[in-house]
Amino acid sequence: MSSVAFHTLGCKVNHYETEAIWQLFKNKGYDRVDFESIADVYVINTCTVTNTGDKKSRQVIRRAVRKNPDAVICVTGCYAQTSPAEIMAIPGVDVVVGTQDRVKMLDYIEQYKQERQPINGVGNIMKNRVYEELDVPAFTDRTRASLKIQEGCNNFCTFCIIPWARGLMRSRDPKEVIRQAQQLVDAGYKEIVLTGIHTGGYGEDLKDYNLAALLRDLEAQVKGLKRIRISSIEASQLTDEVIDVIENSKLVVRHLHIPIQSGSNTVLKRMRRKYTMEFFAERIIKLKKALPGLAITSDVIVGFPGETEEEFMETYNFIKEHKFSELHVFPYSKRTGTPAARMTDQIDEDIKNDRVHRLISLSDQLAKEYASQFEDEILEVIPEEAYKENPNSGLYEGFTDNYLKVVFPATEDMVGKLVKVKISQAGYPYNEGKFVRVMDNVEETNSMAM
Repeated sequence: MSSVAFHTLGCKVNHYETEAIWQLFKNKGYDRVDFESIADVYVINTCTVTNTGDKKSRQVIRRAVRKNPDAVICVTGCYAQTSPAEIMAIPGVDVVVGTQDRVKMLDYIEQYKQERQPINGVGNIMKNRVYEELDVPAFTDRTRASLKIQEGCNNFCTFCIIPWARGLMRSRDPKEVIRQAQQLVDAGYKEIVLTGIHTGGYGEDLKDYNLAALLRDLEAQVKGLKRIRISSIEASQLTDEVIDVIENSKLVVRHLHIPIQSGSNTVLKRMRRKYTMEFFAERIIKLKKALPGLAITSDVIVGFPGETEEEFMETYNFIKEHKFSELHVFPYSKRTGTPAARMTDQIDEDIKNDRVHRLISLSDQLAKEYASQFEDEILEVIPEEAYKENPNSGLYEGFTDNYLKVVFPATEDMVGKLVKVKISQAGYPYNEGKFVRVMDNVEETNSMAM
């Protein structure tokens, strides 16, 4: 029996794809072992979103080579796609596959065992126009299932390497999305997170079908699904039709992650982001009207080349005014090979860090304000695991539909189920809750009997 170990760097999509690659190995009779143990095959799924992503990927590859010099070392993912030669140059790397043709990985491994010659299986991603089907019937994590619905991005923002790592926009066949969603619900998942490289762009390459239609079909056709979360969506993709579907949906949660990157029109233009702050504001106002209590989280890059104090304050004030509920704040980092890395007016690290800290403290303040609206309310939570800070306390943590993290008394058998919890004390990063009851299917059977 051969064994395989995985290490995943980077985003949700990579984690999803590692699970898909594991299915391929599992079907060939492999055993999965921990990355820190001795394995026959190591698969490293790499990230290249920043230069640090590359560096971390290289460190992990070398670690695997040291662990078992006789193992087959197989590298995949975004860094493998953009820089296969750099990876092939690392002593001990045997097979390199990019962000497509993952199904060939096992054949390459067999070929390598026979010929003992390193294999570069990376092709030109820009020529690919078809979504690569990879089946993921279940996840190692028991509570939230990701469902990848699209691949690639056509935007080419000036700071971003991802179109070169993932190729252009391609949507997954809606029938496959529905089939996989049902499979995940049947495996016990109550919540599905729709994910992709440019998730909200789903359907741009399909005829007469779009994200709104997919959301409607998931709700109508997937039996037993309780929550749909959209992992990330651009403001431009929040069409009136999508907002309408979300407003009328019983499953789409009151939480959207809408990357803003900057709140200044002049910076957005240099980033080659395709919206203005006026447009963004108008979408947010419309959304909040459709979904009272909506949590809007976002990504912000500070210290983009040329960002003045005034431009930074435009971002700060916009976020404050529109009451985002939490931010992921990143200092701009040069990504080799992107137009922004070649811009001359790079910002001093100290100024970047100062701005990062100012935005993080605003984010903390807004997160507390947002949570405080829900004190004494009863919300639905899916318990995920024992409370990390005190695992033996009988407390568990999980998320509400609007992405509040709640800690409350629960039992192991409630993990992954829907539970009613009263928020006794709002706070950030944790809210404290009192257990009310487990949601079961009784209400549904009663209402059906009427």
